[in-house]
Amino acid sequence: MADNSSGKVTDELAALDFAAVSPEEFARIVKGLSAKQLTEVMHGELRTRVLGEVFGRMKQQFRPEAAGALTALIRWKITGDTEAVYETSIADGTCTVSEGRSEAEPRTTLIMADAEFLKLVSGNGNPVTMFMMRKLKVAGDVGLASGLTRYFDIPKA
Repeated sequence: MADNSSGKVTDELAALDFAAVSPEEFARIVKGLSAKQLTEVMHGELRTRVLGEVFGRMKQQFRPEAAGALTALIRWKITGDTEAVYETSIADGTCTVSEGRSEAEPRTTLIMADAEFLKLVSGNGNPVTMFMMRKLKVAGDVGLASGLTRYFDIPKA
């Protein structure tokens, strides 16, 4: 897919049933696209579907044994045409995800563009490198943010 025009890539992604795409297949799709292509496909209804599916799967990919007694609210701000905000709450060995900003104070907030978000959640981006290159901004508990990937089964492409 990487060498196709953006329109063709967008059409192919729009035709996908994201609920039927495995995390590993999603990781391969993301790996095959450039940052520019990832940004170009993240518009409108397709962006809403992709973000909804990724955050919808976090609960299933959560590793309670790794989180132990951790209690934390993580706010995700994904910038693009519009800012999308989701929150991941980890407490009592469970993970819940909600769309939108709550009144609660997050322990950490992760801010990144669409392409960086997709790379991060698909295992195609190194969070430390992204942070050092200012592609991922962290507000609050940087230590928690740096270890978040160990609390989830991240696919490998």
